[in-house]
Amino acid sequence: MTAAELVASLASRLDGVKLVVVANREPYIHELDVRKPRGWWDRLRGRPASSTLRWTRPASGLVTALDPVMRACGGTWVAHGSGSGDRAASDAAGRVAVPPDAPSYTLRRVWLSPEEEEGYYYGFSNNALWPLCHIAYARPVFNEADWQHYAAVNRRFADTVLEEIAGTRAIVFVQDYHYALLPRMIKDARPDAVVCQFWHIPWPNPEAFRICPWQEAVLDGLLGNDLLGFHIQYHCNNFVETVDRTLEARLDAETFTVHRRGHKTAVKPFPISIDPGLWATEATGRAWASEVAATRRSLGLRDERLLMGVDRLDYTKGIPERLRALDRLLESRPEWRKRVVLLQIGAPSRDHLDRYQSLSDEVDHLVAAINERHGASSWRPVIYRRQHHEAEDIAALYRASDALVVSSVHDGMNLVAKEFVAARGDERGVLLLSRFTGAARSMAEAVQVNPFATDEFAEALHDALMMPADEQARRMRSLRSRVHGHTVFDWAEKMLTAACRIGETGR
Repeated sequence: MTAAELVASLASRLDGVKLVVVANREPYIHELDVRKPRGWWDRLRGRPASSTLRWTRPASGLVTALDPVMRACGGTWVAHGSGSGDRAASDAAGRVAVPPDAPSYTLRRVWLSPEEEEGYYYGFSNNALWPLCHIAYARPVFNEADWQHYAAVNRRFADTVLEEIAGTRAIVFVQDYHYALLPRMIKDARPDAVVCQFWHIPWPNPEAFRICPWQEAVLDGLLGNDLLGFHIQYHCNNFVETVDRTLEARLDAETFTVHRRGHKTAVKPFPISIDPGLWATEATGRAWASEVAATRRSLGLRDERLLMGVDRLDYTKGIPERLRALDRLLESRPEWRKRVVLLQIGAPSRDHLDRYQSLSDEVDHLVAAINERHGASSWRPVIYRRQHHEAEDIAALYRASDALVVSSVHDGMNLVAKEFVAARGDERGVLLLSRFTGAARSMAEAVQVNPFATDEFAEALHDALMMPADEQARRMRSLRSRVHGHTVFDWAEKMLTAACRIGETGR
């Protein structure tokens, strides 16, 4: 499905209905670039500092998935205004039309104090819920002050949403684990509004979730939704089983609904995807080869095979496991020395949390050790870029790579795998994909790996590098068919159509 087909499908259903997306991450960030006076002449004349306003798109799978939907459907995106230039770009209520270069919907920014952001986002959301929901062997940290900030910020966002939907029919589409309490707040105030939520990360089993001190409040908040979506059925099963063990509620196993306090919540799988058009190129033949050659030259490559990893610097992404597998490959199969390079892009993430700092230090150490142990004067096995890259640059790197390595130790879906497939119009390249991603369930043609099994992982790298062109093409054709056959617009159409039906029928 395309953006135009999504609009056509939902046009009549959304007629007279306001669509409001709620997410922590804003789809566009405004920053102020301050220019200080230059030289003695500026200072002598008393020329003040000046500033320019620029905008960027953040490195976020959620933004990559939802921004095309909002551009297609319109409405309002409510998010935390985090950029240094966000206030300057917004009106008095925090509203600004986006995208900045071709406005098609409204961004409503909510302003948070540093203490609120620390407690709600870095504290309860990412030091408690994130490790609780991911089986990554990181211990959750539960802090009463963080919980209080989380509840207060959920209330602040709920009040903002209620302002936006005042006097109109509305569908409120809540995103992710930052707003577990918000659905109940909206539903209590506006029973007529349709509230749905997509939980982008895994949901753990009941035994894992029961350690959360506020488990009942979190579950009750989520059951304020009319529709609650997860990537895969397994996560739906875990959620319903958690409710069954924790709350007084009636479960309907046939329809997968939870009845509590006179309200019904449908719990369904809606596997998310991407807009393949964002990763495609019109280049073919010589133009394609020329782009690939230029990209490889920019990396200082000659005839080496190129493996690629692109992730946020997060302990769930399996970056150390990937580096150890490369190290083992070079030890066990020395014929690959000077013949293969891993390009690892790591976008900085949540830097001031201790476990993220530790991860960054671990990756730095591993990269240095591998390059020292195996490198030569004219070759180093790992190129590490600890920075955010724009989508067009990532797409060019996808096309120049022999294989993409996705080694998450636990991931709700993983859209990077789908981006790589969408970028490979040449039907070449190999996708190595962790079994512990949601994407692995629908991408069977990928070379699937266990990132914890280092020797097995190293052999999978070897197999990918040795894969014949005809087998690459067979696998990639099948993967591309699946990615193009189920886009982010299909995901949005299915979930929003289900929400509209609830609004029309009350069921």
